[in-house]
Amino acid sequence: MGDELIIGALVLVIVCFVLMILMYKQMQKLKSKVDAVTVLLKESDRQREAVKRELQELRSGTIGMGRRVVEIENNLTKQSEKLEEASQQDPQAKLYSRALKMVELGAGVEELVTECELPKAEAELLIRLHRK
Repeated sequence: MGDELIIGALVLVIVCFVLMILMYKQMQKLKSKVDAVTVLLKESDRQREAVKRELQELRSGTIGMGRRVVEIENNLTKQSEKLEEASQQDPQAKLYSRALKMVELGAGVEELVTECELPKAEAELLIRLHRK
């Protein structure tokens, strides 16, 4: 019975040793997977930060472009107002504006000459250029 007990204890020690070796190998596999996941996490954090910086740059650029567009719109409005004001002050421009409206409404050469006091050649030219 003493030999059987020693053999049983020896088998138990061997089984425990084999189980320990298997657990150690499993632990090594898990550690390598954890290391790989850690590397992936660090890389994704780096990429996220790069995207965040690019997005911030785009946002800043968009804000700057928006301000520039508003500034250009304001300048365009001012220029349009100045142009309108200048055309209102220029009596010759008023005559041509009136003549153009008359041409659009179908006025003839003689009508333009008498109503707008345009030379006949200019009246003919306006009709050729602007009649639809």
